Amino acid sequence: MTFEQLTIFVAVAEREHLTRAAEALHLTPSAVSSAVRKLEDFYGVQLFDRVGRGLVITAEGRLFLDEARATLARMRSAERFLGELGGLQRGVLTIAASQTIASYWLPGVLMGFHTRYPGIELSLSIGNTETVAKAVETGAAEIGYVEGELDNPLLHKRHIADDALMIVTRPGHPLSEGRPARPRDLIEKTSWVLREPGSGTRSAFEAALEREGIAAFELDVVMELPSNEAVLSAVRSSQVSSAVSSAAAAPWIAAGGLACVNFELPARSFMLLSHKERHLSRAAEQLMADSLSGH
Repeated sequence: MTFEQLTIFVAVAEREHLTRAAEALHLTPSAVSSAVRKLEDFYGVQLFDRVGRGLVITAEGRLFLDEARATLARMRSAERFLGELGGLQRGVLTIAASQTIASYWLPGVLMGFHTRYPGIELSLSIGNTETVAKAVETGAAEIGYVEGELDNPLLHKRHIADDALMIVTRPGHPLSEGRPARPRDLIEKTSWVLREPGSGTRSAFEAALEREGIAAFELDVVMELPSNEAVLSAVRSSQVSSAVSSAAAAPWIAAGGLACVNFELPARSFMLLSHKERHLSRAAEQLMADSLSGH
């Protein structure tokens, strides 16, 4: 049974006339007659009595008419639903983002997207760079946003923005005296509280140290914490240092709770992730376009 057969049956049943049904459907009377006959023959049910030159719907046909109308209504509803998905009028978009991007860069992009496409539900999960990459790899998220280095051959990586890293301490710490800090000062004059392994901030900081000739194991890391806020609170309340995004540290520095160490760290990249072999929804494609254009 096809959509066309159901449509023809309903048109004939409502008019009880082949020619008028054919005119309404822009078909020939013979095509309409053939479709009805095939439906009857295939299921072994007579839907119409041929009375003279006209048609009269049978009791079986009248019962089937209600079901056929309901089925056509559901099929047209499904067509509209697909059209709305394609037109970004409804849908669900799953996103994963690492903490710094999720807190300081992504909200503006998501709010702009929501303003234009309010029917799209945005589902955001937050983790470190490793967990975000895993979510995109497994399909738990359609697209992901991460910081720093990432080597995963299954994922497309696109640059969307740059972020400055900085070393921070509490005011009065030996490294916060204003004069430039030497690489060895980072080993000899301070202990460290850092983000957990797998964090983009941690990876970018350790990569920067290696370029200065410092191995990560040389640092006196006294604690690892799972969020920027926890790290900054720990630094403010003790004589330790940390490396964080300038966006995360700026309010703390402005309030006088933290000081920036005079040691330049290279900028790191914010990256947009998608799977090389998985289909992207129209909503995901649009959010990716917004992210790449900075909207």
